[in-house]
Amino acid sequence: VDPWIPGADTEVIIPSQYILPQAPREGIVINVAEMRLYYYPKAKPGEPRVVITNPVSVGRQDWKTPQGVTHIVAKTLNPAWYPPASIRKEHAADGNPLPKMVAPGPDNPLGRYALRLGHDGYLIHGTNKPFGIGMRVTHGCLRLYPKDIERLFGEVRVGTPVRIVNQPFKIGWLSGGLYLETHPPLDEDTAAFHDSFAQVVGLVTQASRDAQHTVDWDALQQAVSDRKGIPVLISRATTASVEAEVSLGDAPQ
Repeated sequence: VDPWIPGADTEVIIPSQYILPQAPREGIVINVAEMRLYYYPKAKPGEPRVVITNPVSVGRQDWKTPQGVTHIVAKTLNPAWYPPASIRKEHAADGNPLPKMVAPGPDNPLGRYALRLGHDGYLIHGTNKPFGIGMRVTHGCLRLYPKDIERLFGEVRVGTPVRIVNQPFKIGWLSGGLYLETHPPLDEDTAAFHDSFAQVVGLVTQASRDAQHTVDWDALQQAVSDRKGIPVLISRATTASVEAEVSLGDAPQ
């Protein structure tokens, strides 16, 4: 489906379940391959754990979002933007020069909320151009819808760990079934994921090392080929040992 011109009466599937990335379930985890953020708030005594997930924009191919482990070092309400010289040079070359400082307000690309990361110069922030969410349009920062960053800003604290991973293939158990979720690799990672089928088989083998189950190889191969970003059932376990291993959950409303 063309995101800009879907066409009249086009049926669109909006996923409401996601397999969690392979990372510690604490703080913030961002999977650049699927352009999605997962936030694991600490549960209060007696309350179940939850995960909050939001779409994000990530860095363009020439301005990659840095991967690895960092943390929130500062929170800023109504931030001013001080574009670095490299970005100002790029804008000037395009005939759209930038000032040294963009004041808070409707023309500020950071929006109303910014979370500064330990990676120097990188932020999780809002936007004044929400149509770019879910795309590679930033200079490496992570951009959220205004309503999503407002909620996140109000909940996270300085010191919250942030893990940025790159996982186009995710796998997890739910009620004894093994599910696979596949996304297209980033353009620069195409060579690294050239044999996607073999890599997914490796994930299946690792995830089911202690389980007896039947793999639907046709469903697995189809999911690898389609890369629709929707969890697909590829295996049914025959042992009860994995039935409590839940890695797939409903997205919060």
